[in-house]
Amino acid sequence: MSSGKTPRSNRYSGEAAPGTTATTPSSPSTPPADSSSGSKMEASFGPTFSAVAAGTKEASSSYKQHRRTPSSSSTLTYSPRDDDDGMPPIGTPRRSDSAISVRSLHSESNMSLRSTFSLHEEEEDTEPQVFAEQPSVKLCCQLCCNVFKDPVITTCGHTFCRRCALTSDKCPVDAAKLTVVVNNIAVAEQIGELFIHCKYGCRATGSAAAGAAASTSTVAGKPGAYEVDPLGCPFTIKLSARKEHEVSCDYRPVRCPNNPSCPPLLTMNLEAHLKECEHIKCPHSKYGCTFIGNQDTYETHLEVCKFEGLKEFLQQTDDRFHEMQLTLAQKDQDIAFLRSMLGKLSEKLDQLEKNLELKFDVLDENQSKLSEDLMEFRRDASMLNDELSHINARLNMGILGSYDPQQIFKCKGTFVGHQGPVWCLCVYSTGDLLFSGSSDKTIKVWDTCTTYKCQKTLEGHDGIVLALCIQGNKLYSGSADCTIIVWDIQTLQKVNTIRAHDNPVCTLVSSHNMLFSGSLKAIKVWDIVGTELKLKKELTGLNHWVRALVASQNHLYSGSYQTIKIWDIRSLECVHVLQTSGGSVYSIAVTNHHIVCGTYENLIHVWDIESKEQVRTLTGHVGTVYALAVISTPDQTKVFSASYDRSLRVWSMDNMICTQTLLRHQGSVTALAVSRGRLFSGAVDSTVKVWTC
Repeated sequence: MSSGKTPRSNRYSGEAAPGTTATTPSSPSTPPADSSSGSKMEASFGPTFSAVAAGTKEASSSYKQHRRTPSSSSTLTYSPRDDDDGMPPIGTPRRSDSAISVRSLHSESNMSLRSTFSLHEEEEDTEPQVFAEQPSVKLCCQLCCNVFKDPVITTCGHTFCRRCALTSDKCPVDAAKLTVVVNNIAVAEQIGELFIHCKYGCRATGSAAAGAAASTSTVAGKPGAYEVDPLGCPFTIKLSARKEHEVSCDYRPVRCPNNPSCPPLLTMNLEAHLKECEHIKCPHSKYGCTFIGNQDTYETHLEVCKFEGLKEFLQQTDDRFHEMQLTLAQKDQDIAFLRSMLGKLSEKLDQLEKNLELKFDVLDENQSKLSEDLMEFRRDASMLNDELSHINARLNMGILGSYDPQQIFKCKGTFVGHQGPVWCLCVYSTGDLLFSGSSDKTIKVWDTCTTYKCQKTLEGHDGIVLALCIQGNKLYSGSADCTIIVWDIQTLQKVNTIRAHDNPVCTLVSSHNMLFSGSLKAIKVWDIVGTELKLKKELTGLNHWVRALVASQNHLYSGSYQTIKIWDIRSLECVHVLQTSGGSVYSIAVTNHHIVCGTYENLIHVWDIESKEQVRTLTGHVGTVYALAVISTPDQTKVFSASYDRSLRVWSMDNMICTQTLLRHQGSVTALAVSRGRLFSGAVDSTVKVWTC
């Protein structure tokens, strides 16, 4: 027996238990007949509490009474409260076996009655609630004068029942407005520890004359009051464990699962009744079998029942029918969903039509405004042309420095063929060949002298081709696959592949029969021996990706994050460091007098090559300067810059001004190469353009 419930003293007979004194209720305030006899009367509390006569002092203090034993008849008749329950008839449970299992019927009956007796929150107030001892006044609501139900703390700091707090306007203590703040868990746990009598051991006050002689004290004249039923369940349980006990209580009323017309039963008597019931139906009654009998005739009937041989087929038919019902229900849900979606689509279509009409109206208005703006732009263009003419005149007069109008670069053609952005260019002047590397993992060979067509497509890399370099009659290509491939320019065939770095090869340059490759925080120096590359040294001390490498005379220039390092090619030692601003260095060019670099933040820095002092910062681009190239003549030096902003700019290094902006590409310009006075530019738009004066 669990600690949450204890049986009461034996009151099964109509007489008082030994050691107790029977009392007759006269009024709620009537004292016990003999207080010295050792028994005490439990006082009633509130409209739903009934005073219960206790047994001896020992029994009342420890609740260790013995459960009474039923009489020899082993049956109990319903008290009037049982008829008032209004319990619906219980249908015959489905049987799939060939014989009735009394245990399974008992279980099915319990399951059915569990749902029958489950009460809604609104109905819980009508359940009997007879406490074994008078609850403390501190556990009572000041609004309903009952023990708290779902206690909550309100804004005024007092505790009330949740329903009372929600239905009352003001606090009875300080007249403050009631608003629920939080559940009072501590009080709820205290109430849950109170002992009450099982509801199947209680009855409405005065509902059974047979129990008048029992040792019971009631609240007379109060509707809805309950008292202990001596013929009911003898257990007292904790309020928090009430449901758990009452679900399995032997005194819970049940109906015969075979026939609702059978007399009412208690759970403890259901099993015996099922053995004697005369209303057992055939398990195939739903298919048309009309047999009704007792247990003995039931077993005989199953041997001759015409449906028994078909029970597997009937079961399969039922299962199939059930599946079809589920499928039909699912289809109904799908149809409802599609209808709702159709309604939403219709609403959206209507909204789109309205929006379209509005946009047409706006378009008509904008068309007239555009016409006016076009006329204004034409006037502005005319003014700009006049201003340009004036500037040209000043340039020719030497006011802004020497300027030759014939040195204007124009786009002469476009090489088309790559299937991805072009990232690097390299010119083989001996044969007038141009090599271009792309994201499509190929290198294309272009004729820049006669046919102006693609001679061949070189395939071999597994990643984006990021760098190209020519030494003698060999082409070297670096890729995101971390390799360097050696190509024979005469045959345009691959002759060697070297696993060069652990990260993508960003840039390549050759000088003094050595190849330099740049990657993440490292530059590797390779000796060129025929078609082989022999690692000579690795240059370290770099702070970021090496995206720019240029070899000029006896020096190597490398660009990384806000730093340009100058290396002596013969000793392979760093001899100077130039600090920059504007983020990573993406490009470097070296002229006879200057070192030029392009940065991530749109800037072009210029240093004096001798003094290593910064002399100018060129602005104009609005995107990263990806590439730089130089064309030098005896008269002047021009630097070309390519940018993320899709433009190329031509800079005169004599006066450090931009003399021309070239706009033809449809994407970022990423690579530059020069040959015989011609400029080649590769871009993200997958094309290579040719520029000449």
